[in-house]
Amino acid sequence: MVSMNKLSTTERAAIVSALVEGNSIRATCRMTGAAKNTVVKLLMELGEACWKYQSETMRNLKCERFQADEIWAFCYSKQRNVPEDKKGQFGVGDVWTWTALCADCKVVPTFLVGNRDAEYAEVFLRDLSQRLARRVQLTTDGHKAYLVAVERVFGSAIDYSQLVKLYGKPVDAPEARYSPPECVGTQTHVISGKPDIAHVSTSYVERQNLNMRMGMRRFTRLTNGFSRKWQNLEAAESLYFLHYNFARPHTTLSKPYPMTPAMKAGVSDHVWTVAEIVGLLDREDSN
Repeated sequence: MVSMNKLSTTERAAIVSALVEGNSIRATCRMTGAAKNTVVKLLMELGEACWKYQSETMRNLKCERFQADEIWAFCYSKQRNVPEDKKGQFGVGDVWTWTALCADCKVVPTFLVGNRDAEYAEVFLRDLSQRLARRVQLTTDGHKAYLVAVERVFGSAIDYSQLVKLYGKPVDAPEARYSPPECVGTQTHVISGKPDIAHVSTSYVERQNLNMRMGMRRFTRLTNGFSRKWQNLEAAESLYFLHYNFARPHTTLSKPYPMTPAMKAGVSDHVWTVAEIVGLLDREDSN
């Protein structure tokens, strides 16, 4: 086993490569030979560095259309299994991640780990608003927390609509236990401004939810790879989103040459390597 203070850039990059490809902590340890505590420590430190870098960089974005959504996970245990002495404690049980994605350049400029309520919706949208250079069109699902939050953060300076999906009756069959009911239609509700109805959609951000479940073992259902602490979940997401934004060429953008969402958004001029991501640790040390 190798310890954190003895890891070279190449060894750190190998660990990070395993993590961003959806491997669990223990699987990463087996693949790289690093100790569990070493991997966790690297994840926490690099996650903080990734968060700081994106917080500084994702500013004055000239995006025009955003989609926002929330994705469920849990920490420590599922909500129904939370012990009495931990009930009501933040980060124990159900945890939600709020994400916003630009429908054009596919960049995810911000995310927030927390509860699925109006308070967190406002914090999330306020952070998003501070990263924008212009008025935008926003589409969300029908979650009521957005209604108050959008009004408080943007007022009338936004073109906002909700896309409400209509579902049929759940299928009463064992094989359909973990499948959502069939979507039988949608309703579009214009809430504020004049959104372009042709671009009222949540398809891209919902696809991003799938990417998150595939790219982070902590989000994979029916496994024991869930986060034991919400701080670990937040660090994993920070690393995931920096890799997604800066180092992973997006299929729909990569013509005629590989392009990442960050490049399309104008906040990067090249495809990052994993070694460059690891280099953010040295940047933090120098500061």
